[in-house]
Amino acid sequence: MGALSLPLPDAEDVVWLRDQEALPAAARVAAVALARRIGLDEQRCAEAALAVSEAATNLRKHAVEGSFLLRAVRTPSDAGLEFVTLDEGPGMADIAHALSDGNSTAGTLGIGLGTISRLADSFDLHSLPGRGTVLTARFWRRDAAERIAALGRPVVEGLTRTITGEEVCGDAWAARPTSGDRPPEPGRAPAPAAPYPAPDERFGWAQLTGYRRPVSPSPGHKDGGAGQQGPGGQALLVFLCDGLGHGPLAGRASQAAVTAFRDTRAEAPDAIMREIHKALRGSRGGAVAVVRVEPDTGTLTFCGVGNVSTFVVDPATGTRRSLPSAPGIVGHQLPTLRTVRQQLTRNSAVIMHSDGLTERWRADAMPGFLDRSPLVAAAQLLREAGVRRDDAGVVVAKGLW
Repeated sequence: MGALSLPLPDAEDVVWLRDQEALPAAARVAAVALARRIGLDEQRCAEAALAVSEAATNLRKHAVEGSFLLRAVRTPSDAGLEFVTLDEGPGMADIAHALSDGNSTAGTLGIGLGTISRLADSFDLHSLPGRGTVLTARFWRRDAAERIAALGRPVVEGLTRTITGEEVCGDAWAARPTSGDRPPEPGRAPAPAAPYPAPDERFGWAQLTGYRRPVSPSPGHKDGGAGQQGPGGQALLVFLCDGLGHGPLAGRASQAAVTAFRDTRAEAPDAIMREIHKALRGSRGGAVAVVRVEPDTGTLTFCGVGNVSTFVVDPATGTRRSLPSAPGIVGHQLPTLRTVRQQLTRNSAVIMHSDGLTERWRADAMPGFLDRSPLVAAAQLLREAGVRRDDAGVVVAKGLW
């Protein structure tokens, strides 16, 4: 596939399935249909279906209040199938032992997790004993797997979940690289928008959604590829929108915000916010947060409006810093925008989520979750803090600074 830059490929959350008797069969049928739709060959379809069946069966036999997300991941030239499982316990105290064949607590052959990790192109999990486990696995076409594995480990991933009873989610997120030119200082008038910068092969899709082998592989984390390259002076923009209310109209607003975020030439968070505000006029509007991270200097610039929570978390200490959003509704009542600039702690993580997650979570209560992939970290946050009475969206960025 070669080095990729813009556009950033989509992660499409296709369907959430709840823990019920028919879960393994329903998940398998949905997985086969999706695998064929995105062009996986019959052998890869069968392998993905087997892994999905194993994961869904594990939820039924071993877990409490399990849920299963099936989604498609697309690059400009390839598409893959990905699934995420979440549960509320009992968790695994020894992940390495759980991944070994022959280990079972339900009288089965005990090959489920091991089978999934062997079949998947990427595999990761995190478990909190007594509280719950999240697991992710991704499947590409055979000819695409090696190319994508060589691109580098993901640094930003997220997921969304609809409110109970709805099919369309009103929350959405996106990320894209941009130039390393520093945006205007807070309080200064923004400079005119510059043309799109030339693509930088060291900081494109590869660094945003690829995989690399960790320096010290730990049990339960399978990925491949070379070490990660530096950003080469570029910056990373991450955005989250919570469309007002829920259902199709909220979903339409959040997708309009995604389009505006991707299409604008603006690079400062407050300038991007103004562009999104224009795009949401006439819609329900929403709460929006935009973060710009400059890895070379370890700085973050933030602008938020409405009830989107944004934190910088230090995994070493578990402390988190909240970034304040101004009250208002993007698309209706845009307040005077406030831009916050902070220095990032080395190896810290930027976490953004809608009010479909409570703010009562604590990083030190989920030891090791920020050592996993951004998707696993986001899923663990959703499992820990998600509520069913609202749409939920969460995105995690880490690993570049």
